Amino acid sequence: MSIDIEDLAARIAAGERRALARGITLVESTRADHRAAAEALLDRLADPSRMALRVGLSGTPGVGKSSVIEALGLRLTGAGHRVAVLAVDPSSSRSGGSILGDKTRMERLSREARAFIRPSPAAAQLGGVARRTREAMMLCEAAGFDVVIVETVGVGQSETLVSRMTDVFLLLLAPAGGDELQGVKRGIMEIADLVLVNKADGDLAAQALRTRADYAGALRLMRARDTDPEGIPAARTISALTGDGLSEAWAEVERLAAWRRESGVTARRRAAQAGQWFEDELRAGIEALLSSDRALAARLDELRARVEAGHAAPGAAAREALDPLMRALDGAAESP
Repeated sequence: MSIDIEDLAARIAAGERRALARGITLVESTRADHRAAAEALLDRLADPSRMALRVGLSGTPGVGKSSVIEALGLRLTGAGHRVAVLAVDPSSSRSGGSILGDKTRMERLSREARAFIRPSPAAAQLGGVARRTREAMMLCEAAGFDVVIVETVGVGQSETLVSRMTDVFLLLLAPAGGDELQGVKRGIMEIADLVLVNKADGDLAAQALRTRADYAGALRLMRARDTDPEGIPAARTISALTGDGLSEAWAEVERLAAWRRESGVTARRRAAQAGQWFEDELRAGIEALLSSDRALAARLDELRARVEAGHAAPGAAAREALDPLMRALDGAAESP
């Protein structure tokens, strides 16, 4: 397709949701020409003055992540905020597309003029986020959205990548007790800024309060972080059904975000995130370079078969595969 980058960038900067959706489709494409166009688009829209509050949200399956985001999003848009939701769905192994379709599960929020919801398939990307979530966040900021919420696929030690690309990380849990508390991995507890116990209503209200107390106690045992003000991390109870606790939880998010901005934590985190993004892109580029050469790809398949058959050690096979590339690099460095 023909892409007018200047026109697309102008329409995204003007806040056109259709243009924003097209821009995200462009950055998610794996075609070489689309990647070049996407990089030009991101470069054209780079604007440090447009910084949204980036919020990551993860939680156990069935905890009500989409319900919480919709209830919170409606409150934020009602207060004048522009809210973008990047919902990362599990992927179909057949088509590669999203399975759950979060947009259909946030029906009311999807009709809000000040909201934008984009489901993206996680595909083979680990960390609970899509391959191009960072680019999508940048486009949402360029379009004038002041709150960007990233909902991850699930919860676990591999689902923590979102915390390294957002400003505040929320862990959403359901009322539970005893053995269920042990089921939440310590790794994700250590990076959570707020633990929100959802479904604190009806018959589950009392159990939710007990669960909050359990997690509050667990958080007090965690090592103090120099990125937090007094009282963070914290555990709170909320209800997506009744709305109870949502305003208080968001006030805590804003208080934390403001403290981190004023203390310079946010600026340092954003700089570190940009550096990590560069390294990730560098690794992805090297992998793409290795797989694009047909002779080298065939050689890699041969070495992989030897490793799988037990005829070669993985480390030695990897060095053998990289040896031609290293010799080529050495030759390029020695040439005048």
